[in-house]
Amino acid sequence: MTYQEAIDFLYSKLPMFQRVGAPAFKKDLTKTKQLCQALGNPQTQSRFVHIAGTNGKGSSAHALAAVLQEAGLKTGLYTSPHLKDFTERIRINGQPIEQQAVINFLQTYQQDIEHISPSFFEVTFGMAMWYFAQQETDVVVLETGMGGRLDSTNVVQPEICLITQISYDHQQFLGNTLPEIATEKAGIIKPGVPVVIGQHQQEVAHVFEQKAKEVQAPLYFATKRFTVVMQNKSNWHTNYLAITDQQEQLAYLQTTDLTGPYQQYNMAGILQTLHLMKEQGWPIETTHIDNGLKHVKESTGLKGRWQVLGQKPLILADTAHNAEAVSLMVNSIRKVSNLNLHIVWGCTNDKDPGQLLSILPAHAHFYFTQANIPRAMPAQKLAEAAQKQGLQHSTHTTVPQAIEAAKSAALPDDLIFIGGSTFVVAEIDTL
Repeated sequence: MTYQEAIDFLYSKLPMFQRVGAPAFKKDLTKTKQLCQALGNPQTQSRFVHIAGTNGKGSSAHALAAVLQEAGLKTGLYTSPHLKDFTERIRINGQPIEQQAVINFLQTYQQDIEHISPSFFEVTFGMAMWYFAQQETDVVVLETGMGGRLDSTNVVQPEICLITQISYDHQQFLGNTLPEIATEKAGIIKPGVPVVIGQHQQEVAHVFEQKAKEVQAPLYFATKRFTVVMQNKSNWHTNYLAITDQQEQLAYLQTTDLTGPYQQYNMAGILQTLHLMKEQGWPIETTHIDNGLKHVKESTGLKGRWQVLGQKPLILADTAHNAEAVSLMVNSIRKVSNLNLHIVWGCTNDKDPGQLLSILPAHAHFYFTQANIPRAMPAQKLAEAAQKQGLQHSTHTTVPQAIEAAKSAALPDDLIFIGGSTFVVAEIDTL
């Protein structure tokens, strides 16, 4: 089996949510548990930091991994989806799983996989657990996929949990209200395991309080200890965050290469989690936190978060794809004093195109496109929504074609923004 054959098996033989949507969604953990049993239950051989949430869980996972690596711990990192290559989903100390390890896993367990018939995500999770156990990691930072309660990752017993900001996304699976969505995310809370809530959101706080009380899990609202404010001097490559630690009565400036306006909302949860881990006995010092947060992208390979891809014109890409995240992104775009705004945009077919377009700056010229996945919303449907709102727009068959059209039209002082979907960003040639 070659690596390409292995990837073809994963993509074509297994239901994959990011490509086909609902048919790949499993409503229980039965197949995950069956697969783990066939693998020898490797999920029992690692120690975990488990992360759920709507926005910010990916950035938070990479930030925590960067600090734990800085502390000298052999750190596994499991995230999804990938941008360029499958191996990005499974990393140790920032290095993706070897292609040969992917081949070895599938060659060894292909018959079990075909017998159990798990989803793509379930197999990927099983592969990650197998790999981390083989490599004897000290700790694994584990990001949930969509929800929490029924997510494949929820078969682990973590050392600590982090739940990031809750907003509307995947309502057809998680619920139509924020408390319903929060209930699914709260499913990762385990008996006696400390849980950090990154933001105190009035509408959902009671959900976490009730769940933590039910299972006697220590609960920490990070923003009750840490106040985080982004400084005006933040730029495209560095964020400057003013941190106030009310418990230690400290105020300091934290720099990080996690750029983007939303990082100030992630940082309190990241810091609270690290300080609790330190109290648990993990070898984490202040210098590890400082240095780790300064070099998250370099240490972990994180891409697609407020990423600069070019100058003159300035080209930015970001994977924000729901209303809350897009609103934060737009607020920052509006602060850029560029001549004209060009937006290359595509989204998945489970989104409301009119809602997202109404959030984006109406003076921009839009270049609508679609990623090369079955779940992609046709560019023409976006164009129809734009027509109703009186937006300037054009449609393009592929993401690279849309980007080239924007580049051709843009002047040196203009801004080109590429986004709307993780899968649109993934198809940027220069990412």
